[in-house]
Amino acid sequence: MVRVEVLFPEIANLSGDLQNIAYLKRCSDEIEVIEDNLIDEPMFLSEKPDLIYLGNTTESGQKIIIEKLSLYKEKIIELINENVYFLVTGNALEIFGRAITDNDGKNLAGLDFFPIITKCDMLNRYNSLYLGNFVDNENEIKIVGFKSQFGHSYWTDKETSVFDKECGYVFDTIKGAGLNPDITFEGIRKNNFLATYIIGPILILNPLFTKWLLKEIGVTKPALYLEEDIMTAYNARLVEYSAPDKDFIYH
Repeated sequence: MVRVEVLFPEIANLSGDLQNIAYLKRCSDEIEVIEDNLIDEPMFLSEKPDLIYLGNTTESGQKIIIEKLSLYKEKIIELINENVYFLVTGNALEIFGRAITDNDGKNLAGLDFFPIITKCDMLNRYNSLYLGNFVDNENEIKIVGFKSQFGHSYWTDKETSVFDKECGYVFDTIKGAGLNPDITFEGIRKNNFLATYIIGPILILNPLFTKWLLKEIGVTKPALYLEEDIMTAYNARLVEYSAPDKDFIYH
């Protein structure tokens, strides 16, 4: 079986992003989903899952998750170094940075795996479509999606985080914002740790990326549930998002 561990679904469940995992489950009978609630000891402490998923949450949820995962930092670092797959979506990305700052300049310390600072403006939500490229060895896949967030993240090299500058990015932006509006690089990648602001859910909107992920995590016959329909929707979005006059940012 291919085991997918879902972290804290009772609070990391905004934007319909738990449907990322529901869709993976529909794609293959080989997939077993294990849900770890906040009161549980994570499965990854005793067994190595094939994929660990953490979804979009509230600002108060970020604080709770940071407190919980801070107990297991060394184990998570070990798993990332051992190339276990992680998929992190929405503002859950910010949890793995150095700090999250609010309008008043107050800092919420993150797990400090990656040298990023997130700056939040709770009075102005950023809503945007997204179009970009995902490149992995010989694979180049167009990515479509949505962003809806109060914060943007910025690289900093003033101190050393766990992975410092060894990390890269997930997507190269064609239209929309990257990790912040000033750069085209979107998300954070270290080995097979993939974190992105894109919500949607990303795996339903991007069937070619999903098929790549199914293969990577060990599904022997990677196929897509309702493949014809989901490819039709994906191709329609590619055409729509690629239009020169398409408005990407919404307020």
